[in-house]
Amino acid sequence: MKKQLITAGCILGIALLTGCATPLNSAQKQELQTYQAKGMAVEEKSPSTAAAFGLLPGGGSFYTRNVGLGIVNLLFWPLSIFWDPVSGHDGAESINYFATKAAVQKTMTKELREIERNLDEKTITQEQYLRKKREIETKYASDL
Repeated sequence: MKKQLITAGCILGIALLTGCATPLNSAQKQELQTYQAKGMAVEEKSPSTAAAFGLLPGGGSFYTRNVGLGIVNLLFWPLSIFWDPVSGHDGAESINYFATKAAVQKTMTKELREIERNLDEKTITQEQYLRKKREIETKYASDL
């Protein structure tokens, strides 16, 4: 019985310190910060709102589309208020990171296709094309 209590305490301690959602790694955080500084970041979910909803039964997880975790956190409420705000915050950051990556890639591809079309139509020279292509690639680089 004592061993089970210690094991349960360790699991609860880990959950309290880490939350349930997988946070962004340091490279992803740096990349997102770079896009935020360039004004290119997409915010589909607010990390602060997700953390606030984490105080409600399963709210942070439901807000960040983690229905399974939301149900678990609902069942463990009120204990889940110790980890669901962190989980919700991390989940919102993750959603925003992947939304930003997709939006940046889509916009960059659109701009590259446009200058390729201009080259094909001979409205720009090969030299102009290469210069504009480099500018576009630099503009959308995450500097990693």
